[in-house]
Amino acid sequence: MIEWSLWALAVSAFTSATIWVGTSEVAFVAFVMKFPDWAWAAFLVAGVCNTLGSLVSYAMGRCLPEKYTAKLSPDVLARLQKWGAWGLVLAWLPVLGDALPIAAGFLRLSVWRCVLALAAGKFFRYGVLWINIFQAA
Repeated sequence: MIEWSLWALAVSAFTSATIWVGTSEVAFVAFVMKFPDWAWAAFLVAGVCNTLGSLVSYAMGRCLPEKYTAKLSPDVLARLQKWGAWGLVLAWLPVLGDALPIAAGFLRLSVWRCVLALAAGKFFRYGVLWINIFQAA
């Protein structure tokens, strides 16, 4: 049961970070509440898979032909150029978070800096959720 639940959390976390709709926060909270002894595993699985999903979006942006980048918000592009890869720490935000990795890929920002920034933001989000779950309990 736990293994299947971790796989479901992994899929949810991965898809939530792409242009597909996902509900990783709900899946994470549900998993941790049902299996509190496995919270560390859920934290790691959700953080890693959500980061990997954002890297797929980064790769999509890197492959985008110039004509399709008109759909990317000029504001998002300008901010990412200003902040660099560290702007991706905010990629966990709804709506904007989906566009940030795509824009970073299009701008050819350093993939390793992007990985670090994405992971920092994603793990921070799940950490805050985890802390709130145990404070509420």
